[in-house]
Amino acid sequence: MTTRPFFPEERVTLKILERSDPGSRFPLQGARDLDVGSNGIQAYSISPENEYFSVDFESQIKGKKYIELVLEKLLDREEQAEVDFNLIAVDGGSPPRSGTTQIHIVILDVNDNAPIFSQDVYVGQVLENAPEGSVVLRVAATDRDTGVNGDISYRFSQSGDQSHSAFMIDPMSGEIKLTKPLDFEAAEKHELSVQATDGGGLSAICRVLVQVVDMNDNAPEVIISSFTSPIPEDSLPGTVIALFTVRDRDAGANGKISCALEDQLSFSLRPAYKNYFELVTVSALDREEMARYILTVTAADAGSPPLTATQTFTVDISDVNDNAPVFSQTSYTMYVRENNVPTVLVGTVIAGDGDVGLNGKVTYSLVPAHLTEQPSCSCISVNSENGDVFVLRPLDYEQVKQIEFLVRASDAGSPPLSANVTVHLVVVDENDNAPLVLYPSQDSSSPSSELVPVSAEAGYLITKVVAVDADSGQNSWLSYHLLKASDPGLFVVGAQSGEVRLRRSVTERDTVKQKLVVLVRDNGQPPLSATVALSALLLSDFSDVRLPHSSLTTEDESSSLTVYLIISLVFISLLFLVSTAAFVIHKVCKRKQLKDGHVFYGANNLQSSLADAGAAGTLPHAYCYEISLTTGSGNSEFKFLKPILPSLPPQLHATGGATSSEQGFPCGLGTSGDIEPDNPGMHSAEQFNSLSFN
Repeated sequence: MTTRPFFPEERVTLKILERSDPGSRFPLQGARDLDVGSNGIQAYSISPENEYFSVDFESQIKGKKYIELVLEKLLDREEQAEVDFNLIAVDGGSPPRSGTTQIHIVILDVNDNAPIFSQDVYVGQVLENAPEGSVVLRVAATDRDTGVNGDISYRFSQSGDQSHSAFMIDPMSGEIKLTKPLDFEAAEKHELSVQATDGGGLSAICRVLVQVVDMNDNAPEVIISSFTSPIPEDSLPGTVIALFTVRDRDAGANGKISCALEDQLSFSLRPAYKNYFELVTVSALDREEMARYILTVTAADAGSPPLTATQTFTVDISDVNDNAPVFSQTSYTMYVRENNVPTVLVGTVIAGDGDVGLNGKVTYSLVPAHLTEQPSCSCISVNSENGDVFVLRPLDYEQVKQIEFLVRASDAGSPPLSANVTVHLVVVDENDNAPLVLYPSQDSSSPSSELVPVSAEAGYLITKVVAVDADSGQNSWLSYHLLKASDPGLFVVGAQSGEVRLRRSVTERDTVKQKLVVLVRDNGQPPLSATVALSALLLSDFSDVRLPHSSLTTEDESSSLTVYLIISLVFISLLFLVSTAAFVIHKVCKRKQLKDGHVFYGANNLQSSLADAGAAGTLPHAYCYEISLTTGSGNSEFKFLKPILPSLPPQLHATGGATSSEQGFPCGLGTSGDIEPDNPGMHSAEQFNSLSFN
């Protein structure tokens, strides 16, 4: 069994100078093979083959432990910096076996290349007024070597008679710069020699030609003789603003000067004499359009390039009162709610004046619409300083819906200018009026009654509530609602129309007399409302209406009214009992006196008795009372009949005594149940009024 040859190292690196002589030998450690004899290493080869190296293994045959690489051709690092190949060892076995190692050849640089300039002659131009440090030009040289051998430095060559005091060169970049300004008049050109040297001492030289470019280095001068500012805006065209002269210390074309005014339509320049120029106005001025002009006069010579000088004139325009105040709007519309608080701010009129100072100070005032009128409504006021408009007193939309007045804006110029504007003050409605019911009328003490046949079906129109509202807009939008009813399920009210209709058919169980209250409400915020009371009678036959008017009063009076009536009845009853008792006692006494025959019923005696009785607070005569109840009305009335005179003795009639009316006694029965005294002067204690109880 044979083994494979092997090298001590898998990769071998050799460094060889590029200028090594051909035939130079470089020893390498040979391969090893554990086999002996014919199975040992028999040959070495290079793969791939190259023109620079070959292998010599005879030294190993002679007993040496190494083989040698032989340089066959001169190396050049600038053409090929590295060479790589494989060294192969082959034994003599069958089949033959081989071993391989990599050979890496690094070619070391040798300073065999001198620097080379890109140009033999460099030409540059520099302005004569170029500042110190200005770059004139840059020279560049290259070197194919590397490392120190390729590092190039630059310097001026001292050969020749050239002075280099005005120039300096950067040793690393090759830039040539000025150390001081050049003067074309002193030297038109400068010739320099620049040497480039590498790190190995090799060098090269080039020529540099610097041309100085002549410059127009004297600018024109502008000298002002006179200048006026500000000027009035009503100055006439042709007014002279400034007078100035120009000059240039250069000669020839460089000293020839021309002047121009930049971008101005309102001013111009005109020659005066020699080098003098005038700045004048050419059109009307308007301070409101342009209050200040910045005028730039440029003086330029004919040099190449030309030099210029500029002079700025700041011209202020003084104001003239030539603008009337102008309102921000052609008319104003302001709004105020009715019932406003006094002195409420409703808006502001604003006027501007293009003038300044007193000419632009605006004051405001109220003016009449016509010359013959007095100033506008006394309820309006305007602040003279800022144009605030105030309403001085509360307004009522129902009385006035809009006020139109004029406001004048005047400036403080001389003479003053003014302008007028119309202001429309619109009064905005507030919900301050409750609905007013027109029908049915609520003037009577009892609500009107509507007759409804018992045969009426659902939807039957009973009546229609008509109401109006003095407000406007949504404040006057009315809606109708059923607020209260004897039988709420029987009636329905149209929310928009106010029509009162039957919700269902009438039945026998329904009460003949129905009461309902309709609420009328507007759409304001907050809403206001009114109520209307209605009465409906459910009848089977309209021709048989026997209920008196008094029966149309409500059967369902409020409980509070019933209590008051009961208290009144009790009080009257007590008063009646007391009066009856007093009467009986008095009557008994009178009869006793008559039996004794000592009482004469004369006129004088009767009046005296009445006076005494009135003073005593008792009834002087006997009265009879009847209580009659009316039928069919549902109401009870106590009717008090007028007193019936007692039977007087025949002596009274015989003696021509006074009749009952002559004695001041009430006589006759009142049809209404009220006591109607014949004598208006009767004491109030002798009058009794009838009381009705529902």
